[in-house]
Amino acid sequence: MKRFHVHVNVDHLDASIRFYTTLFGAAPSVVKPDYAKWMLDDPRVNFAISQRGRPAGLDHLGLQADEEAELAEIGGRLLAADAVTLAEQGTTCCYAHSDKFWAEDPQGVRWETFRTLGEATTYAGSEAKGAANACCGPATAATTAATCCGPKSAGTCC
Repeated sequence: MKRFHVHVNVDHLDASIRFYTTLFGAAPSVVKPDYAKWMLDDPRVNFAISQRGRPAGLDHLGLQADEEAELAEIGGRLLAADAVTLAEQGTTCCYAHSDKFWAEDPQGVRWETFRTLGEATTYAGSEAKGAANACCGPATAATTAATCCGPKSAGTCC
């Protein structure tokens, strides 16, 4: 079995363990003084890239639900973690129509939980009158402009 691996540097380990335990609905399988790891069989991974004039690097992480009830469950976990920054219904983003919950972890890493409702012919915006047209979440404290897919900040190098 293959797994997608994501490693995020955090400022506060305990706060991050609480957030991710709530989000995933499972405790970490390994906890060390400076490290925690979750080995999850669910969710599978949806990985996307785009070239839209933004600095290279991580934009956001996400969980994709197949069913409405799954999205509601994940949204409930994010609400329990007091992390939801925006809930969207019928939005168009990334060439798809979807329902979403946007959240931030204790470091400000953005999380998109979503259920795809169908394909769209545009990256962002409304294809039908009255449809939501927000794309890629709300402006955050780190956001310098409310643009598609968040902040346009100067990139930093490790």
